[in-house]
Amino acid sequence: MDIKVKKVRENAKLPFRATEGSAGADLYACIGEDVVIASGERKMIPTGVAIELPDSGVGAFVFPRSSVSSKYGVSLANCVGVIDSDYRGEVIVPLINHSAEPYTVHDGDRIAQMVIMPVVAANYTEADELGDTARGTGGFGSTGSR
Repeated sequence: MDIKVKKVRENAKLPFRATEGSAGADLYACIGEDVVIASGERKMIPTGVAIELPDSGVGAFVFPRSSVSSKYGVSLANCVGVIDSDYRGEVIVPLINHSAEPYTVHDGDRIAQMVIMPVVAANYTEADELGDTARGTGGFGSTGSR
């Protein structure tokens, strides 16, 4: 699948899949100067790119990079970012620092990964009753196993 990418900042890097088997494409910080994220702080980090998804049957989902979150405690403030097929603005990554130490983002750092996935456009209809299942309403938050 081809995804059109527009640089909205001159020094932006296009999203890039590091290996043929990579599910996600790395997103890069596109900043004029270093950004320091203090412990517990959130910062919006621009990527310098906007994308065009081919149709409403797909969405772009932004996930944390496992190396950044596991080594440095820095993740996405919104856990997973959702880019709708009709959005054409710059991709911005909200990072949060869960560690006790400040974290510095440098221009060109890989800060997140973007995965293109199918999306089902559901219609929501009010109902007085829902079908029965063996589980029913039991086990909210857990099916009983560890």
